[in-house]
Amino acid sequence: MKKTTGFYPSVRVDSAPIAAVGSAGGVLLTTASEVTGLSVALREGVSRWRKPTAVHDPAKVLTDLAVTLALGGDCLADAAVLRCEPGIYGRVASEAPVSRTITMLARDADRVLAAVGAARKAARARAWELAGEHAPNHGVTADDPLIVDLDATLVTAHCDKEQAAPNFKRGFGFHPLCAFVDHRRNDADGTGEALAIRLRPGNAGSNTAADHIAVTREALAGLPGINPSRPGRKVMIRADGGGGTKEFLSWLTRRGLSYSIGFTLPGTTPSLYKMVPASAWQAAVNADGDVRDGADVVDLTDVLAFHGHLVGWPAGMRVIVRRERPHPGAQLRFEDVDGYRLTAFATNAVRPKGPQLADLELRHRRRARCEDRIRIAKDSGLRNLPLHGFDQNRIWCALVMLATDLTAWTQLLAVAPGHPARRWEPKRLRLRLFTIPATLARHGRRIRLHVKDTAPWAGLVVAGHHRLIELATPT
Repeated sequence: MKKTTGFYPSVRVDSAPIAAVGSAGGVLLTTASEVTGLSVALREGVSRWRKPTAVHDPAKVLTDLAVTLALGGDCLADAAVLRCEPGIYGRVASEAPVSRTITMLARDADRVLAAVGAARKAARARAWELAGEHAPNHGVTADDPLIVDLDATLVTAHCDKEQAAPNFKRGFGFHPLCAFVDHRRNDADGTGEALAIRLRPGNAGSNTAADHIAVTREALAGLPGINPSRPGRKVMIRADGGGGTKEFLSWLTRRGLSYSIGFTLPGTTPSLYKMVPASAWQAAVNADGDVRDGADVVDLTDVLAFHGHLVGWPAGMRVIVRRERPHPGAQLRFEDVDGYRLTAFATNAVRPKGPQLADLELRHRRRARCEDRIRIAKDSGLRNLPLHGFDQNRIWCALVMLATDLTAWTQLLAVAPGHPARRWEPKRLRLRLFTIPATLARHGRRIRLHVKDTAPWAGLVVAGHHRLIELATPT
C-alpha cells in the first residue's frame, strides 16, 4: 500500500459525457429574468432588428451576454460558458452570430438603447412590485426620497479604440458618467441598480453640466412610476463636486427635484469661517447615529449669501459645511482652516422643518455607496470595453446595466430579507452561489437540477429558486 505525503488526494483527470453542470447557480439569474418579465420585454423591444431568417433572437443574445457578465465574463467569447450548458441556458449563439448581432445593433444604437431602456424599466417596475415593502421606491416621501447617485469613473483602453482619449490622471481610455438607484434607503439591505451609463471619451470634463443633465434625464426615464419631466421632491439626485455647477442645480430646481450635491467653497473660506459663532456648530453623527468626536456641521448659507458668493445659484439652495480634524498621519492641505478639513454640499432641503443638519450631512456622505456600485459594475463588464467601435461599446454598457439589474433583482427577490447574501458583491456571489456544483436529470419530460447537497450554500440556492418560482406563480 502506497503512503501519500501530499496535502490533497492524487487523482487522474479526464473528460467524459456526464450530467454535471458548471455555473449551475446561474439558474437564479435566468429565472429572475423570466419572473420580472425582462425576457419578454426585450423580445418585444428589439423585435424590429430580428431578421426573418435569423436563428438566434437578438433579445436572447443580449440576455445571454448579460448573464455571462453577471457570471464573471468580460468579452463576447465568454458566452461559451453558457453555450456548453443547454439544459439550463437553452440554445446560445456561437461567437460569430453574437458578434454580428452586436455589430448590427450598433448601427442603430440610439433606437436600440431606447428599446433596451424601456424593457429594463418595465422589468424594474415588475421587480419592485414583487419586492413590496423592500423595494427601493416603497414609501418614499420628500423627507425620505428615492435617491439616485451620479458619479464618473475611468475605464482604461489598452488600444486605440474609437473615441478613446487621454484623461486627467494621465491614463488613456473612457470617462463614463453613471447613475445608480440607491437600494439602501434607511440602511435597508440590498445592492443598487444601474439606471444609466453615459459613455464619454477619456478627456470629458468632470463637471460638465450638459453630461450631468443628460444622464439624469436617462436615469429618471428608467424609474417606474416617475414623471421624468416633473419628478418632484420624492426623488433626490446626489453627486459629488463634479455636479456642483450653477447650470445643473438650476436644471434640477426647475424640475422640482431634491438634490444633495458637493459644493466647492470659495477662496475666502478662512475669513468666512471666522465669522461663524462657535454656538452655530452642531455635532456630526456616524452612520449608526452616534455623535462623531471632533466633527461638526453648520449651515453657511447666510454667510455666503451676505458676501455675494451665491449670486446666480438657484433660490432655496442651502450650503452645509462639515469640519473635522484630519485623521492621524494625514498631511494638511492649504485649504484646511485652523487644523480642520472643511467639506461642503448644497441641498434644497427646506427649513426650519425637515431633518437636522447632521442628518442631512450623513445622508450626503452616504453618497460613498456609489463607489460600491461602480465597483460592482466594473466587476460585471465595465472594467474593460472589449469592442472597437464607440456605439458597439455603448451597447456593451447596456449589457453591463442588464447584468447589474439581473444580479440586483436576484438578490432582491430570491434572497430572504435580512440575509447577508442580499449585499454580497459579484465576486462572493460567484464563489458561493453561481458556480455551485449540480447535475441535470430528466423526469417525465421535465428537467430537474440537483444541487450538490454538501455544497455550503446549496440551501440558499434551492430556497432562492423556490422563492422566485412562487413569485412567478399567479395567486
